[in-house]
Amino acid sequence: MLFKQLNLINCYRRHVLKYKDILLLHRKIYNSRNRCSSIIINEKKNENKFDGPSLKDFIANSLPEEQKVELVNDNDKIPYVDMTDLGQNRKVFIEVYGCQMNVNDAEIVWSILQDKGYTKTNSVYDADVALLITCAIRDSAENKVWTRIKQIRSVKRWRGKLEPLKVGILGCMAERLKEKLVSNSRGVIDLVAGPDSYRDLPRLLAKTEIGQKAINVILSYDETYAEIKPVKLNEDNITAYVSIMRGCDNMCTYCIVPFTRGRERSRPVESIVDEIKYLSDKGFKEVTLLGQNVNSYRDLSSTSHFIPSNHTLALGFKTVYKPKKSGVQFAELLSRVSEVDPEMRIRFTSPHPKDFPNEVLDVISEKSNVCKNVHLPAQCGNSEVLERMRRGYTRESYLNLAQHIRNRIPGVTYSSDFIAGFCGETDIEFEDTISLMETVKYHNAFLFAYSMREKTTAHRRYKDDVPYEVKIERVKRMFNIFRRDAEILNKHYIGTEQLILIEGKSRRSSSDLYGRTDGNIKVIIPNTKLSLKGSSLNKDIEPGHYIKVKITESNSQILKGIPVQHTSIQEYEKKTPEYTK
Repeated sequence: MLFKQLNLINCYRRHVLKYKDILLLHRKIYNSRNRCSSIIINEKKNENKFDGPSLKDFIANSLPEEQKVELVNDNDKIPYVDMTDLGQNRKVFIEVYGCQMNVNDAEIVWSILQDKGYTKTNSVYDADVALLITCAIRDSAENKVWTRIKQIRSVKRWRGKLEPLKVGILGCMAERLKEKLVSNSRGVIDLVAGPDSYRDLPRLLAKTEIGQKAINVILSYDETYAEIKPVKLNEDNITAYVSIMRGCDNMCTYCIVPFTRGRERSRPVESIVDEIKYLSDKGFKEVTLLGQNVNSYRDLSSTSHFIPSNHTLALGFKTVYKPKKSGVQFAELLSRVSEVDPEMRIRFTSPHPKDFPNEVLDVISEKSNVCKNVHLPAQCGNSEVLERMRRGYTRESYLNLAQHIRNRIPGVTYSSDFIAGFCGETDIEFEDTISLMETVKYHNAFLFAYSMREKTTAHRRYKDDVPYEVKIERVKRMFNIFRRDAEILNKHYIGTEQLILIEGKSRRSSSDLYGRTDGNIKVIIPNTKLSLKGSSLNKDIEPGHYIKVKITESNSQILKGIPVQHTSIQEYEKKTPEYTK
């Protein structure tokens, strides 16, 4: 028993020494004008209540002599959190749910915390801090997070108070539920931070270290994290994500994003170009530009060098907001980014169909390293449902745009999003979605059953009256149509030569490698050596290499082929006839 007590005392003393700066912030907390909490010591209020030794005195008694004087005589200083050494090498575990934007957010979070002295771990059991970056787009996405919170609860209880685990919920779910996350988690969650609060994470974590719950869910009109270079969580990847804008102004009636991510704001074009240059120097071979409405990008702080256009929207499309004027638009940004490194592929997601003027299509068509794969979210194929969704287009205008893009970019591949069972959708209206899928034909599709979200216009205005079983049956039917047509599309590649960027080993067999075509179709090839042009030497095929491949097999999901030779984007474009691409 005595040994156990001594062990507890020593353990407590170690924690006091480690977090002595944080423990000084034990007094009063108040809300500042920006509604973010700040920690101060209010000496006057407490001097009449208690004139004995303070917590500072007890801490001082356990410190070496050279630190005692500095600590006890530090009354003249305002004890704000010292951010320079806050991490104390504490280990952070980061887990990501949802879209690519959340992956990029995780890299921003890690960049901020690493700069403050934190270290990274890949195991929650080894972590001092566990951060979950969450999605709120559907109930199923949030349910996954709640399940994970229950699992972490057992880890936190097992760790106990001597080796505490601090748990934070970040991102869209944090923004949607706010304080409810803390109250409904049975003490598991210590920190809640919205998508615009990541700079505040060191201060929020400091609050949790003195036993307080920390919440910051203030949305910003201008936060883009432009000057923060994200630190890649997986440094072995040859592909990277670059956020060019945040938020959304479209206000589709079913969508929670404007309420969890805020209004649209774009990064300065120069900061984006600088980040692309940095990634190119680091050896990355593919970059995906990210935004909730990525192709509505507009940098109002810069002057455009493109010839001004009178048509900023695709023909037949409209918006709920006034058209934005001046500034650098997406077409110009896409062109400038593509010129940073001609051997780096450029993709972008997620766009809105309204923001595909001819200038954007021309850049995609003319730049060999801008991929000829267009994500064209339809959501539904019926004009009445699209009107209830407030999408800003009709079935006819969407079909016209899809054909217009095909005419302007030969060989383009399409992917799309579809929602089954939106409020009031009848069987006849759903048939229009099926016929639209059969008309356009997609190589990839993301299919969802509608999930009502609080705060959205649909939640206030409509009734979620399509039975869950009907929604699931409709999703299954969409899936079957999509897979059938994708298989037909992929068969057309058999016998052709395709340029693929090798990404790594196949999951099913270490003797195979996988890469993707310009059109974002996955290709499996044997892991072999290829002779170099003009040499008898053989060279291994490695991630980051561009390989010309002869396609021999296909199904609805992948292509298979035989590697022909090492090449590059520029060399392939020069020597490959247009009809084989």
